[in-house]
Amino acid sequence: MRIAIDAMGGDYGPAPNIEGALQAVKELDLQVILVGDEVQVRDHLRRLGCDDPRLTIHHAPQTVGMHESPAQVARKKRDSSVWVATELVKSGEAGAVVSAGNTGASMVAAFFVLGLRKGVERPAIAATLPTLTGTAVLLDVGATVDCTAQHLHQFGLMGNEYGKLAFGKPNPRVGLLSIGEEDSKGNEVTKEAFRLLKASPINFIGNVEGRDVYSGIADIIVCDGFIGNVALKISEGVAETIKKMLMKEIAGSRLGRLAYPFLAAPLLRLRRRMDYAEFGGAPLLGVNGISMICHGRSSAKAIKNAMLRAKSLAESNLNELIQRDIEESLAQQRQGNQAEAVE
Repeated sequence: MRIAIDAMGGDYGPAPNIEGALQAVKELDLQVILVGDEVQVRDHLRRLGCDDPRLTIHHAPQTVGMHESPAQVARKKRDSSVWVATELVKSGEAGAVVSAGNTGASMVAAFFVLGLRKGVERPAIAATLPTLTGTAVLLDVGATVDCTAQHLHQFGLMGNEYGKLAFGKPNPRVGLLSIGEEDSKGNEVTKEAFRLLKASPINFIGNVEGRDVYSGIADIIVCDGFIGNVALKISEGVAETIKKMLMKEIAGSRLGRLAYPFLAAPLLRLRRRMDYAEFGGAPLLGVNGISMICHGRSSAKAIKNAMLRAKSLAESNLNELIQRDIEESLAQQRQGNQAEAVE
């Protein structure tokens, strides 16, 4: 299995990408194509004293900045590392692409180079969240900001298959993020999405409120990309704030400092459960290939774990299952419309 990585992407440049790739080839049965400026990539490999033949370089002269407009990528930066890495998936030279760079650029590259699976109307980024009972998947968290009810319905179908394959949940509980548990709560889009999801063959449990996202009540939580991205960023901020406040309280009292040796182990376990590096990246579901989108501040560990998830998905039949479910759903909807027309 070969995985292409956008070696230039992310807030910290090539270093964590190359270090994560090196960890991946040592721990996993795969090869990594480092896509980026050949001089810079070779320089970092030299500093690491790395000459592992499972790491190869594919030169890409352009880099997409974290604040550049994604639209510019398709028009002016088709020689950028993220675009070239995605092309390697399209050509079959790589089984997946991983990038911690500009999220919009990753999505644009996947959309134009890989395209959408048959029947898929919009892609969705599926983020993994820690919960009281394990993990949950929140989608979309930024790929499709303005959604129709049909888009949300398809996100539910895609998330359902992803939950089965990635987390070994044979019948994941799918919930729709809304402002109340009752069927009547939400705007017109969520109300219609509720009706479509309820008619689907998936294990739809109804509306889920924001306070229940981390409770473990649902395995898959569906929302539009605007709400999902805001929810994710708020969650990251709250987690960081709680950590800082807790450490400040411990350090601010003599009793806290005395108790810290006894608290250190459970605090470390809690930190690991909440650390995004443990989950690696989030797949862009609905595209015709495997594209993993990582946090801009990803560490080498996060990159390695993203490659692990990418390898697992590339070796699965996730995209085929997504296409099957959506085509069956569309056929069911057409039959329903024809029946209504006859009546």
